[in-house]
Amino acid sequence: MMQLALWLPLLGASVLISFTPGAGAINTMSNSLNVGFRRAFWGVLGQQTALLIQILIVALGVGVLVSSSPIAFNVIRYSGAAYLVYLGIRQFLAKPSANPDNVAAIRDEPAFSLFRRGLWVNLLNPKAIVFFLAFLPQFVRPGQDLLPQYLVIAVTVVVVDVIVMWFFFAAAARSFQRFTRDARGQRVLNRVFGVLFVAVGIVLAVIH
Repeated sequence: MMQLALWLPLLGASVLISFTPGAGAINTMSNSLNVGFRRAFWGVLGQQTALLIQILIVALGVGVLVSSSPIAFNVIRYSGAAYLVYLGIRQFLAKPSANPDNVAAIRDEPAFSLFRRGLWVNLLNPKAIVFFLAFLPQFVRPGQDLLPQYLVIAVTVVVVDVIVMWFFFAAAARSFQRFTRDARGQRVLNRVFGVLFVAVGIVLAVIH
């Protein structure tokens, strides 16, 4: 098992990473506004599944292949950027609800749709794999059994991210709920989050 002296820095780093604004935070806040705080958890769950896959990729050594192959890296990067831009345009053009007083209840997007979007938002980000390649080795001791170490890392990263995404970003979005009670407020929020998605997509595409 991981020593406490090594786990505490891992915990601190995980908190800092989770609080760093990005596509996951934007997606979580958007979901919270559109379908409500509780159902936004499905999107958070999808994002955590992507994190687990990325950690597994790094643990199996596949991450080195992705990071060292410009073609593979760029295919994933541009696919992720295009997906974020698509989400942004769709959000920007979304029509206001016909029943503003109960907007969260009537936008009954299926749980699997929320999960799938969260999964792709995080998974189509090769920079996360590169980041984990640099981040995870600091908390792994090669001379010890690797499986328990990676399990501790995965559980720590995921639990922290769930808490931050759901109880901070999703909860914070609830303070904007009052703006969804009329068509104008909904339109403004749709455009704000649409622009944020597009902006993150552009950043992903242009920054190497």
